[in-house]
Amino acid sequence: MNSNYGYEKKQTVKPEKKTKSEEKWSAEVTQHSDALDLEGDIFESDDLKKIAHSLKKSAEDSDRKKSGPYRSAMSMLTFYINRAGKNLHEDQKKVLEKAKDELRSLFGKPLKG
Repeated sequence: MNSNYGYEKKQTVKPEKKTKSEEKWSAEVTQHSDALDLEGDIFESDDLKKIAHSLKKSAEDSDRKKSGPYRSAMSMLTFYINRAGKNLHEDQKKVLEKAKDELRSLFGKPLKG
């Protein structure tokens, strides 16, 4: 009698190694969002007003978003900041955080202190 008590040992199969693009699913989301048609490389801009205006326009023009334009725009901006994580240069993170305030202003929402 063998030591596996009548059960065959299952062979494990290593998953195929993912390509860099498959690992960066968040980049795919921001490039091909189902809710917003984003301007190319908008999050790399150093112009916070341009970022906010672009997001506002995309959110208002979209008929595929699941929530209101303000919430959709802010969610996409926050998503990008969070997913970029350590790879986001501190200066660019500051621009994007300030773009949140500009977005709030464009939508007539109160600014956070």
